[in-house]
Amino acid sequence: MIELRTATIEDLDLLIYWDQKQHVIDSDPDDDWNWEVELNTYPEWREQLVAELEGEPIGFIQIIDPHNEETHYWGNVESNKRAIDIWIGRRKNLNRGYGTKMMHLAIERCFKNPAVKGILVDPLNTNIKAHRFYERLGFEFVEEKEFNETACYVFELKRRALLPG
Repeated sequence: MIELRTATIEDLDLLIYWDQKQHVIDSDPDDDWNWEVELNTYPEWREQLVAELEGEPIGFIQIIDPHNEETHYWGNVESNKRAIDIWIGRRKNLNRGYGTKMMHLAIERCFKNPAVKGILVDPLNTNIKAHRFYERLGFEFVEEKEFNETACYVFELKRRALLPG
């Protein structure tokens, strides 16, 4: 059973360790998460979560409100959206369904707020596996966009995609 909990400064060493794994670098090559500062900061527009499998940390999820996020990384985004970053910490936990379960939990968390209309993700444009992963979850391609000089594809899961019929 996978559960999400708030990341804390006690997770610092683990997150730095995961950040050094090649599969994590390959999916997010340019980001410096500034963990020492960010794990002690809890802005209203962001949640940083550790995914645990039976109490063992296996991954990380960040959920932000891209409209209110202070760096405006996403640019001009309408209100009532969320954006998700996700990764599995250790290679041995890849391709086991954990990422899917983590995303389901994150999606449920985002849409618990009835005002949220859509969820954005931004995998690298070269990460075909991630594109397929998000499409299987119901995300639709929106555009190709550069973030910090890195070419990405933007996908969105709209609330209506979750409704039957």
